[in-house]
Parts: sequence; structure tokens; C-alpha cells
Amino acid sequence: MSAVNFRPDQFALAGYRIHYAWVIVFITALMRLVSSSFRMSFPALVPIISQVFGWSEGLILFAFSLQWVVSGMFGPPSGWLGDRYGARFTLTLGASLYIVSMMLAGFMTELWHLYLFFGVMLSASMGIFQVPLTVSVTSWFRRHLGLGMGLLQSSQGVGPVIVPAIMVGLVAFFSLGQGKAWAESLPVFSADSIGIRMAFWIPGIVGGVVLLLLTRLFHNSPEDVGMRQLGADPNEPIRAAPTTGRGAKERARIFLRQARKTPTFWNLVGIHYWGCAGHAIIIMFLQVMVVDLLRPEGGYQGVDAALVGASAIGITIAGTMHLTSTITRFGAPIAADLLGSKWVMAACFTLQFAPVLILLFADQLWMFYLFAVLFGIGFGGEMSAFPIINRQYYGRAPIGSAYGFQMMGAGAGMASGALLGSGLYIGVTELGFPVILDNPYCWTILLSFIMSLGGVIAILFLPNTHRHQLPDWEDELPPEFRTDTAPVASPPPESAPASGSPAPATSGNGD
Repeated sequence: MSAVNFRPDQFALAGYRIHYAWVIVFITALMRLVSSSFRMSFPALVPIISQVFGWSEGLILFAFSLQWVVSGMFGPPSGWLGDRYGARFTLTLGASLYIVSMMLAGFMTELWHLYLFFGVMLSASMGIFQVPLTVSVTSWFRRHLGLGMGLLQSSQGVGPVIVPAIMVGLVAFFSLGQGKAWAESLPVFSADSIGIRMAFWIPGIVGGVVLLLLTRLFHNSPEDVGMRQLGADPNEPIRAAPTTGRGAKERARIFLRQARKTPTFWNLVGIHYWGCAGHAIIIMFLQVMVVDLLRPEGGYQGVDAALVGASAIGITIAGTMHLTSTITRFGAPIAADLLGSKWVMAACFTLQFAPVLILLFADQLWMFYLFAVLFGIGFGGEMSAFPIINRQYYGRAPIGSAYGFQMMGAGAGMASGALLGSGLYIGVTELGFPVILDNPYCWTILLSFIMSLGGVIAILFLPNTHRHQLPDWEDELPPEFRTDTAPVASPPPESAPASGSPAPATSGNGD
């Protein structure tokens, strides 16, 4: 007897039946871990890329800003693709683009290569992954959505702890360690550059294959496989709204048209903008600040031990921030589900902007560690409640396109924070802008503070989350495209359990 039954309506592990909603959460967490961790870890490579290719850190960080612009622009189209053709098709497209982009980025020799392959192509694949994954997870839960989203969101805090160490480890192994001999077999590349290239190629190939394999286990909604949502009444008929084809297209079009007429729709886009603009600056500059603080008197000499060591300390501090963020990444969705999202979001935004002022005075490593812990608490919860608040406002509507607009706001915020923060830093270092507290990052730090504060103010204008914003939106749909159409036939019950324990009387409805 197989230890695992992979049929979604009969999924069992070691003989114990598990609702497939939890499998979807696990699959989605792994996909997010693979697809987004490299992007969030890119700042760890900035000083190394600068030393290898001779490009200024400001110009390299522009690629980091550019990729948020592009991924934000792909938010609505990816939501549109997911709403009309299903998440599975969309994710396969994103995984394929991920592999191609990472491989091409490893061959870069000019700055525009970094902009095109990392800033545009790779970020497009990230945009494709971001929206359909989150929206599909919410469709699997009637109850315990907060717990499901908490598990999913907390996985995002783990990736940036692990992946930067892997990437810098690859650089050290191939540029300084035993792998350096490989450069002799690849004479077209310098010994210094082979490490940074492997940091793109190896995660690109391994990660891309993992993404494609996981996509085969992914399903758009429980109704697509003859199941009920987790927590649904076991006697409730399985009713399916179309998730692909003409019906899905019409449902998405009608809902989005109505949602865009409400102030709440645009305020959620704006809140995503302010919050992401605030923490983009921190994600982008925190490790650079640490490497700058540890710069030896004579400066770094290429990819030397001092640079790798300083980068490792920067990764440790950023990792502390991301690891701390897993607390609120997990807890904020649960609290939002139980208490309502509005005030949970306001509390997390407040905890995001207040600790930023520590960086104005930070001239010792312990101050950076203190900041990382305090900021991580707010940063982790800042975005985690968004999927919950969308379901609280819009119920089971096809929210992919709406969430895509919010992610466009997030991308615009990340780009704005990164671009404006870089501009202020360049103004100080290159154009002679005045500084306060003898800190060249002073204006960049204050910009992060102001941006996150703007998010708190915007949240105060949100309506109560216990009231649906568009309860009758389906009235404009043709009857055949509404969720109250004929139920989908339930799969026949199994005559015996998968193994080990009794099967429930009806599949697809357990907690």
C-alpha cells in the first residue's frame, strides 16, 4: 500500500487523511521560497558585483529598483491570466521564464545585461508567481484561512535567511575556494566572475526544475477536483464557479468593473504602495550599510576575504530581520482572520516605521542587530494580512485582478522607495547634499520613515472589515456564471481508507 495517496479528494499521508488545502499551502510556500528568495537576497550580491565588474553600487541597485517596477506592472496581467486560464497554466509560464532569466543573467558582461535579464525578465517571472499563488490559496479555505496564510507568509521570512548564505557561499567556493580551478576550464570568464555567475546558474536550474515539478501538484480551486473548501459544511453541495474559460473571464470582468468604483479598492492599492516603499529602502540598503561600516581603511581589494566576511555579517543582520519577521508573518494573518484586518495592519505598519530612526545613529553592529529585530516584527506583518482583508471585503469573488492591482501598487512602492532612496544617497555621496548626524544615509532613512507613516494614515480610512463591500456583485452576471448554479457531483466515496485510519464519510470537507 502506498504511503502517500496523491488524489486531491483522497489525499493521505502514512494512512492519515489530510485536506488538500494544506497541501496547496505547502506547495505554494515552496514555490514562493524558490521564486522570491533570490530577488529578496540580491542586495547581498551588490558589493560583490560592484567589485567584479567595476560598476557603481548605485547603478547596480537601479536594477533592483527596476525589477520592482516590472514585477508591479505584471501584477494585473498575472491576476488576469490566473482568473481566466487558471493558476496552473500561469505558474508553468512563470517557472519557464524563471529558468531562462537566471541562466541569461549568469552570462552578463555589460550593465544593460543585468537590467534586462534580472531587472526585466526575472522580475516578470516573479510578478507572474506572486498573484495567482496567493489568490488560489484563499479559494481553498472556508475556515482557518488565517492559519493557512500565516504558514504561507511565514515561509517568505525563511528564504531570505537561507538563500543569501547559499549565494555568497557559491561566490566564495568558486572565486576563492576549491571551485576556483573551474575558471581555468572556462577561460572566457575571469576567476572573480565565475563565482557570481554560479550564484545565478545553480539556483536558476535547481529552482526552476523544482517549480515545474510542484506545478503538476497544484490545483486552482477545490471545486476543480470535486471537493469542498476546508471547513465547509459536509452536507453542502459542491458548487463551482468557472475557474477557466468564458465563464471565468466574464466573472472577473464584472467583478473588477464594480470593485474599481469603490474607494476601498484604490486605498488598498495605496496602502500597499506606502508600506512597500518604506521597507524597500531597508531591504535595499541594510546590508550595504553594514558592508560600508566594516570597510577597511584601504578599501576592499576585489573579491577578497574582507569583502566576503563583511557581506556575511550583512547577511546575518538581514537574516535576523527576516527571521524575526516570520513571527508576524505567521501571526498577523491569524489575528486578522479572528479580529479583522484593519487594526492588525495599522499595528504592523506602526512597528515598521518607528524603529527606522535607530539607523540614523547606528555606528556599532549591535545597533544594527537591535534594529533588525524590532523592524522585523512590523515588516513581517505589514503585507501578510492583505489576502485576508481581500476575502473579508469581497468574499469568494474572483479577486485575482484586484489583488494584481494591489501588487502593482506594491511594485510601484518598492521601485519608488529604491529609486528615491538611491537618488538621495547619490545626492549625498556624489553631489554634495548636506547630511545630519554625519550619516550619508540620513535622507534615505528618513524617507523610509515617512513612507511607512503614510501607510498608517491610509489604513485609518479603511471601512470595517466585517462588512462586505460588494455583496451583490453577481447580480450582473448571466445565471449560468453565478455560484448558485447546479452543484458539481461529488466523487464517489471510497469503500476503504487509503491506509492506517478510517476515511471520513465525505471527502474534501475536513478541517
